Amino acid sequence: MGALELWMIFVIIAIAATIFEIFVPLMFCINFAFAAVITAIISIWWGDFSTLLIIFCVLSLLSIIFIKPIIQKMLIKHKGVDFVNQYIGKVVKVIEPVNMTQGAVTIYDERWEARTEYDTGEIPAGTSVKIVKNDNLILFVEKV
Repeated sequence: MGALELWMIFVIIAIAATIFEIFVPLMFCINFAFAAVITAIISIWWGDFSTLLIIFCVLSLLSIIFIKPIIQKMLIKHKGVDFVNQYIGKVVKVIEPVNMTQGAVTIYDERWEARTEYDTGEIPAGTSVKIVKNDNLILFVEKV
């Protein structure tokens, strides 16, 4: 396997990790993209795949340990609050009936999974609800 082929493999890994991060924004796959880009650059001069794989793994681990917390702090500092907690207290529309196990709301033209915290029955689509808390990417709502 030539150096150019190895370079391409790591660029493909970087692109795939970036695309996955776009669709699942957990600030996790971006670490692999960062490591893959650096490894792709190194692979231009170094052609041993097993060594490059070790370099990729080490860079991924270092990125998760050191860079992820820095980026998260920058995002919180930039936004003032984390992206989900800023929605608490907002009144939004139900787009799929909400109960304790399923449902969805829309806020700023974005679809979010929603649940009721207590068994208060199903909240029908079109109803206005208030966001009371979140659990990761699931918003908990109550009738207004």
